[in-house]
Amino acid sequence: MLMRRTLASACVLVTALAVIVRSGGAVAQSSEPARPADPHATWSDYGGSADAAQYSSLSQITRANVGSLRIAWTYPTGDPGNYLFNPLVVDDVMYVLAKNNAVVALDAATGTERWTHENPRGRITTRGINYWESRDRSERRLLYSIENRLQALDARTGRRIDSFGANGSVDLREGLGREPNDISVQSATPGRVFEDLIILGSATNQEYDSAPGDVRAFDVRSGRLVWTFHTIPHDGEFGYETWPKDAWKTVGGANAWAEMSIDAKRGILYVPTASPKYNFYGANRVGANLFADSLLALDARTGRRIWHFQMVHHDIWDYDNATAPKLLTVQHDGRPIDIVAQAGKTGFLYVFDRVTGQPV
Repeated sequence: MLMRRTLASACVLVTALAVIVRSGGAVAQSSEPARPADPHATWSDYGGSADAAQYSSLSQITRANVGSLRIAWTYPTGDPGNYLFNPLVVDDVMYVLAKNNAVVALDAATGTERWTHENPRGRITTRGINYWESRDRSERRLLYSIENRLQALDARTGRRIDSFGANGSVDLREGLGREPNDISVQSATPGRVFEDLIILGSATNQEYDSAPGDVRAFDVRSGRLVWTFHTIPHDGEFGYETWPKDAWKTVGGANAWAEMSIDAKRGILYVPTASPKYNFYGANRVGANLFADSLLALDARTGRRIWHFQMVHHDIWDYDNATAPKLLTVQHDGRPIDIVAQAGKTGFLYVFDRVTGQPV
């Protein structure tokens, strides 16, 4: 069944989700229930799963019975505007954004509050948050950014984990070669969790003094920076010659503010990048400007570039790649091949062999 998100202004309507939690056998019968082997049989990641499929394989709700659904419960979020947040469901718990920027854990079968974690300092990643658990399920964390800082909560209690980063958070503005107080990098999308890493893009704003759009991975337990991929290459890195000398020190953007996708079996991260900044003027950044407006395939464990394709060279039209890369299997020349498809603002759909990057 294809899950579709709807915008609600005052409450979360969870009729379907309440039924899905029951039908998937995910309601907790013990303290440590087993997780479904099928990644599409749960909704514990932004957009449903790390591959950004926005798809549920559960089958209790069908075209034959969807018309008979009734509201099981509602929960008022207190948000007077459009509700853009993607709730997560893990076992019998639903995590939502409510009560003026608080993360709230609800009983997914009844809508009863289990805990609330207030975020008084500012807006968090408004489109969603990340969930991580250890292999034995003894550790469970929620990870999200707030006011340019990455922080972790205990998913069972809602308490902030003070051992994460420095006093419970990581300043995402640090380590970018700019004065941290002069830049903003927090994206509305929450990034991706892969194994024991949380991988983040950024929203660098759209001015001449924007931050560079580095893609970075942090350890989910400690908050330690594990790897960085420079989307504006440094001296000696591939693509450096497509910019003016030392452009990474002054030019910003080429960031990944949209959804990323992961081929978990192969350990490949697919990153759609945005335009270099300033969006509509390019005389200070002569050249093709790799890796702006590109699809990047990176080793999710190390950040090493596997392949790339640049859709727009030297962008001065703000032609960001703004959608999640889709991981599909198609028939080509009489055989099935795994592909990644990227839709662009130019109106083209770009299709590549998922492993080699060869255009299909």
